[in-house]
Amino acid sequence: MPRRTSTINFEKALRELETLVESMEQGDLSLEDSLKAFERGVELTRTCQKSLDEAEQKVELLTGKEGTGDPPPLADESDGG
Repeated sequence: MPRRTSTINFEKALRELETLVESMEQGDLSLEDSLKAFERGVELTRTCQKSLDEAEQKVELLTGKEGTGDPPPLADESDGG
């Protein structure tokens, strides 16, 4: 059975994570429910981090700036503006 986090996108994972944090901050969850929410939050955090890492790799590949840390130019500065 595939993991639930492998089929959701970054935005959905982030929204669910925000909802979990809000419910945990309210303090109305039992210890067991808090632990389940925390476990789910860790899974969602990993999903979001993986999505961000993949996006960063794509940007680096597209800009040809792998490993330089320099952002790509926004416009050709030689055309005067």
